[in-house]
Amino acid sequence: MSNSSSISHFLLLALADTRQLQLLHFCLLLGISLAALLGNGLIISAVACGHHLHTPMFFFLLNLALSDLGSICTTVPKAMHNSLWDTRDISYSGYAAQVFLVFFFFGAEFSLLTIMCYDRYVSICKPLHHGTLLGSRACAHMAAAAWASAFLNALLHMANTFSLPLCHGNSLGQFFCEIPESLKLSCSKSYLRELGLLAVSVVLAFGCFVFMVYSYVQIFRAVLRIPSEQGRHKAFSTCLPHLAVVSLFVSTGFFSYLKPPSMSSPSLDLAVSVLYSVVPPALNPLIYSLRNQELKAAVWRLMIGQLQKH
Repeated sequence: MSNSSSISHFLLLALADTRQLQLLHFCLLLGISLAALLGNGLIISAVACGHHLHTPMFFFLLNLALSDLGSICTTVPKAMHNSLWDTRDISYSGYAAQVFLVFFFFGAEFSLLTIMCYDRYVSICKPLHHGTLLGSRACAHMAAAAWASAFLNALLHMANTFSLPLCHGNSLGQFFCEIPESLKLSCSKSYLRELGLLAVSVVLAFGCFVFMVYSYVQIFRAVLRIPSEQGRHKAFSTCLPHLAVVSLFVSTGFFSYLKPPSMSSPSLDLAVSVLYSVVPPALNPLIYSLRNQELKAAVWRLMIGQLQKH
């Protein structure tokens, strides 16, 4: 038997068995990560530089892009390194850091998506109160609360997880580090404490999900009462990108963690984990920019301005 103090490294799940597939996965991950870096970087730059985009919706979108950048930079580089160099190792300190950052950025993303849903609800259902409920100070406070709560939640889970003795080896069934995989290595009854904390997190996440569903029911009822077709189209164009991002993130995440054991298989688990951890950060900028003419125009102006400088 071994405990956590005697483990110097962990073994991550290999993405492929053959060298050709490993290199193919490296190229795919490189393409996805470059798309995520470019797309989210353009959104951050466009919103930061475009004064007409300094509104609650774009402020929260900037924060969402930051969380997407953080999550893609946490999970993908190590997977790319392992695929390129045909290795599975990650150090104990690297494992702990990745567990914390994964929980931190995913938690921040879910909190920000909830806040963005509230912003859409107030904009469409209570437009006269939008300036009061979502002033610049209130937006800053909500964004700070999202990041701070995600940080404290991740810190609590990481401290609790790494206080558990580990005696079931050091091999993980995931290509990045996450808490459920750590619990599988534990040989202590105290892992039930971490399961309790995870259950609390799931309940809170489900509460946010219920709030988003309720908000969108109210939003669609209000939109359908708008008399002009142009007004309905404009309202839908601001809501549908957010709804698509939420659906992708929530459905893949919930399926990954709540699917029955009978459906579990290494290939399916790997595909689903890639869907909820790697794909959303790359797709989110595309989803938002396709439907939002203001953002699209600001990105084009930014790109043209940079080209003219060179």
